[in-house]
Amino acid sequence: MKATAIVLAGSRPGRDPLAERFGIEIKALIPVGGEPMVRRPVKALLASDRIGDVIVVAQDVEALGSELPKDKRLTFRESGGTIAATIEMLCFDRDLAWPLLVTTADHALLDEQIISEFLDGAAGADVAIAVVERENLQKRLPQSKRTWLKFRGGAFTGANLFALSSPKVLPAIELWRSVEQDRKKSWRLIALAGPGVMLGAALRLLTIEKVLERLGAKLRLTIRPVRMSNSLAGVDVDKPEDHALVEAILSGRA
Repeated sequence: MKATAIVLAGSRPGRDPLAERFGIEIKALIPVGGEPMVRRPVKALLASDRIGDVIVVAQDVEALGSELPKDKRLTFRESGGTIAATIEMLCFDRDLAWPLLVTTADHALLDEQIISEFLDGAAGADVAIAVVERENLQKRLPQSKRTWLKFRGGAFTGANLFALSSPKVLPAIELWRSVEQDRKKSWRLIALAGPGVMLGAALRLLTIEKVLERLGAKLRLTIRPVRMSNSLAGVDVDKPEDHALVEAILSGRA
């Protein structure tokens, strides 16, 4: 079964320092490797034999549409106020084909191999979250600075890839929506699994798999991390140094 891909290409409220640095209004259109950034993940998704339709979600769909390939599988939707609200809105679309793969416009190094590995790892889970282990990423890119969540057995960063199996995941999206504006939302989500899980995670007594398993039990869902072997899955373009790193990778200098 092919997944429907959702590409989140909306802008955050207020000014975007990275977009301003390049003299443009929309972050998704920042040039990367000689083309608008959003075009790179969209092309990878369209090229993958694991993906059916691709939906790009943004506030200014007209501006993005003019920069993307012409393909009958590619459509556009206007985004909601937040990421969670946008995904929740899409989930109520009766014509939406499940399962969903959700990614972001700044996932500039996304490729077919990463997509396939993630979907293979997500099979059978209600919600799957791609992660990259710190040791794996720093071995290849020691200069990369990420945000790390530490568990028993390793520290991990997110890889901007999520798999949602069916509309039954709505409780998880509603939970995300309730904490999305909190800059420490990852730990708030873990805390919702109970004080024992929160303490176990804080003291690194629990693996990332066990923490998500217990959080899923609260929601009556199977939530699973997918450890990505390709460390580039954990690189996005959110800061000037990220942009420089991705350009260096694409040109073979990193």
